[in-house]
Amino acid sequence: MTAYDPDNIFAKILRNEIPSETVYEDDTTRVIMDIMPRATGHALVIPKAPSRNILDIEPDSLASTIAIVQKVARAAKEAFAADGITVQQFSEGAGGQMVFHTHFHVLPRHEGVALKPHSGQVAPAEEVAAAASKLRAALND
Repeated sequence: MTAYDPDNIFAKILRNEIPSETVYEDDTTRVIMDIMPRATGHALVIPKAPSRNILDIEPDSLASTIAIVQKVARAAKEAFAADGITVQQFSEGAGGQMVFHTHFHVLPRHEGVALKPHSGQVAPAEEVAAAASKLRAALND
């Protein structure tokens, strides 16, 4: 397996070298809004411990991360009046992974509404901030 690259974008976000719209943080995990959301409220749950993906993450880090994935999923369902939640985790390029630091996508879903394609287009900052505010409020309830 390829070695972990400490200069990946999520590692830089975790070191506060790149700004992010953080909605939750604890000792082991940070939750940020995806700036290229495929659905309103699309959040990313990122473990702080370095790992490329689910294939090499330490079990304790995975356990603490997935507990936060569940917490964010519940909050996102409430905050965005979602009918359901999609959780995605991609491992390695052939599996669709684009940033090689373990992370989980949490996407609020509504009946009959398809996910937006991954276009590479950054959403307007005010849209991301508004979604973050809703999710942050639900996480604090």
